[in-house]
Amino acid sequence: MPNTPTTPAPKVLVPMLILAVLFFLFGFVTWLNGALIPFLQIVCQLNEFQALLVTFVFYIAYTVMAIPMSFLLNYLGYKKGMLAGLLIMAFGALLFIPAAKIAAYPLFLLALFMLGTGLTILQTATNPYLVCIGPRDSAAMRISVMGLVNKAAGIVVPMVFATLVLTNIEQYSADALALLPAAEQQVQLAELSNRLVLPYIYMTLMLLLLSVFIWFAPLPELPDQQNDRGIELRAVKAVLAYPQLVLGVLALFCYVGVEVIAGDTIGLYGKQLGVAHFGVLTSYTMGFMVLGYLLGVLLIPRYLSQGRALQLSAVAGVLLSLGVLFGATESQQLSAWLFGWLGIPLVPDTVVFVALLGLANALVWPAVWPLALEGLGKLTATGSALLIMGIAGGAVLPLSYGYLAELSGNSQGAYWILIPAYLYILFYAMKGHKLRRWS
Repeated sequence: MPNTPTTPAPKVLVPMLILAVLFFLFGFVTWLNGALIPFLQIVCQLNEFQALLVTFVFYIAYTVMAIPMSFLLNYLGYKKGMLAGLLIMAFGALLFIPAAKIAAYPLFLLALFMLGTGLTILQTATNPYLVCIGPRDSAAMRISVMGLVNKAAGIVVPMVFATLVLTNIEQYSADALALLPAAEQQVQLAELSNRLVLPYIYMTLMLLLLSVFIWFAPLPELPDQQNDRGIELRAVKAVLAYPQLVLGVLALFCYVGVEVIAGDTIGLYGKQLGVAHFGVLTSYTMGFMVLGYLLGVLLIPRYLSQGRALQLSAVAGVLLSLGVLFGATESQQLSAWLFGWLGIPLVPDTVVFVALLGLANALVWPAVWPLALEGLGKLTATGSALLIMGIAGGAVLPLSYGYLAELSGNSQGAYWILIPAYLYILFYAMKGHKLRRWS
């Protein structure tokens, strides 16, 4: 793919602003899971492994639906594809209302799968769109800007969720419920579950309004990136000949897995350690991710190449994972030093290390995309669909973490699963993205 913009510079700003709205939505829906997991654990009386099925069904949708959604995207084009994704998400948000009314965990999971399906087509459309509307060497910077918006939503949404849904949540703790008769327990849990109805009505309306906005938005198509319809299966076979893409899919698998572990298990882990405000701990991880994305915007590509940013991120991930494994659960000195002076509530050191993984993770996604899509040309849309399938790491690795934590009874020790993932990302940063043929 050429290094010149496919869209003239003056025409880049408006699509960027429109995409920023979509990326805020991505963050709003995605990072709600971190607060939703401990909430549903209480409402549906789940163990840690069962609760993490939330992340599994949400992210497995990317794997199951990525190729079908790429076919749909090839048929509809980028703009109409985005519209279709928003409508599918609206249907998923609507399903939360009957799920909350009857507190049915399988229906919650179906609703999450539909949300993930809608996000699949949106991600498949928007990420290559960002790569292609400007110079290749600044693609990571543009994706970092979108990541900044995405993770800003990740800071806001747990706080909004806590305000609307988690008020006085301590009265629904396992110990408090155990003191009540069985019938009263069910009444209390039903009351708690019904708190979800109003927020998801708002979300459905927001998605429908955004669909109308996208319909009228001046988003240009990228004609150079469209394949001839009807050759999609051959295109899938063709992109497998590109090692930088296939290895990039595995890199994203590892990355999304560790990102979701850092963002979505921190609430469960904090709850286990007795942190009172466990429902907003995802905001801590997202706050550090925002800091990382700001660094990406400032440093890439002027001071830091995309490959070097990926290397530094992987090394930082390994070091911080060791901090999670061997840090102190009783001490709060690290949080006092980092952000206690801002008035932010303190947390145990190991929880801080989990949150700091957000800083290590921030630049991985924006660095992998342009490196993996390098040289794909008209196969970019199909390559993008395969990269989206790597998001399955967000299904597999957190669920594996939950299984290990439940099996061993040691949530802290289960975080060892992070280290091999970061080591693979380091391999991709050092060598994998440079490969252009299979030996």
